[in-house]
Amino acid sequence: MKKIIKLYILILVSLYFVGCSSSIDTSGFTGEQKLDYAKKLYIEEDYFDALQEFNAIVLEYPGSAIVDDALYYLAMTRFQRSEYILAAFEFSKLIKNMSASEFVPISQFMLAECYYELSPNYTLEQKYTKKAIEEYQAFIDFFPSNNKVKEVEAKIVELNDKLARKELHSAQIYETLGYDDAALYYYSNLIEVYHETQYAPQAMLSKINLLEDREKNQEALAEANKFISRYPNSQLIDQVKKIKASLENKFSNIDK
Repeated sequence: MKKIIKLYILILVSLYFVGCSSSIDTSGFTGEQKLDYAKKLYIEEDYFDALQEFNAIVLEYPGSAIVDDALYYLAMTRFQRSEYILAAFEFSKLIKNMSASEFVPISQFMLAECYYELSPNYTLEQKYTKKAIEEYQAFIDFFPSNNKVKEVEAKIVELNDKLARKELHSAQIYETLGYDDAALYYYSNLIEVYHETQYAPQAMLSKINLLEDREKNQEALAEANKFISRYPNSQLIDQVKKIKASLENKFSNIDK
């Protein structure tokens, strides 16, 4: 009975490994046939085996016409496996070493996508967010007529909003802790660098309130006038106008 059970387990294990392995012996294939086979694995989402095949092609056929195809799909396979750092490395290598390749535009786009995927929550370090913006901008600069430009522009807006939110979050923390100078620094930086984002009006209103609280009324009034000129359609405009009127009334009483 024990022998039968052992034999049964052995058969199941063998069938498992046969079923899991979709790779075949490609030693007799031409380079093009190997590439076609690797692409087939990629399409079938067999990313583990596809990765091995594309890697082998890149190593076996340096300088060949099929290498840029293999390198691109190698990078894409890394991307599909959520290996974004490794994928970025492969896309960068293609862009740098194969500048004449037809895959350069899409590789530049995907390079930015790698960093987009790595961009964390706004409360954390934003180096990957900044890198994504840099690579998206490079895509626009080098391929301004590409049909992905509108998508890229939208993602740059999204990422700049995240950076602005990070600045606003930092400013609010410092203000809560009573570090007014640090808070004003972050509010001012947001207003200057990310003035087109959705968080800029809130940052400017917070700066105005903080300046008024510190009795820096002249500066507060200047910021209020700047707000009204810059963001006339903001939902916060009525609050700013009230603050402006209050400040002007203070100055009027002083003059009397």
